[in-house]
Amino acid sequence: MESIYNLDYQNSSLENKIVIGFDRISQVFKTLLIEESKHYNLSPIQIQLLIFINYHSENKSTISYLSKEFNLSKPTVSETIKTLEKKKYITKISDKFDTRSYFIQITDLGKSIVQQTEQYVNPLVNIISNISEANKVMLWQSITNIINELNNIQLINSHRTCTNCQFYSQNNNIPYCALLNQVLKIEDIRIDCPEFK
Repeated sequence: MESIYNLDYQNSSLENKIVIGFDRISQVFKTLLIEESKHYNLSPIQIQLLIFINYHSENKSTISYLSKEFNLSKPTVSETIKTLEKKKYITKISDKFDTRSYFIQITDLGKSIVQQTEQYVNPLVNIISNISEANKVMLWQSITNIINELNNIQLINSHRTCTNCQFYSQNNNIPYCALLNQVLKIEDIRIDCPEFK
């Protein structure tokens, strides 16, 4: 099979160009995150974990869960958490039902760091905000479809999406959320829902 990085092959189809476009955008995320991490003496994964822990429930703030979420080994996550604890950005809270387990809670100092570092995505937010509403809806539909397909072939872990939720159903190809008791428009579909079951 031809390489998508071969320019002749890459430019021979729209599909190839779209995939290379995703590759370029993923590089932008990495570059922005690396630049941000330099300002705060943190690694990119330390920033990502702090942001995730700050915005997700405590049952999602365990070594096992974070390991699956970020596709990292448990020892890697454990080491990262130890470092964040030494910096006083997080604290470990023992599980009252299992004293061998704990969940991770962000401290006030950690929240302050999150407020400063989570802005690394703003250049992309600003670009997307200038796209017409109709184009944003089309883009979101394409992105959610791709995420669902990647999840189906187990390349990503996107289990908190609407389509994987017990409240989600379709009637005549119309998405519906039983929790919200409403038909879901394309822009209503979530890929990380706090009410996910």
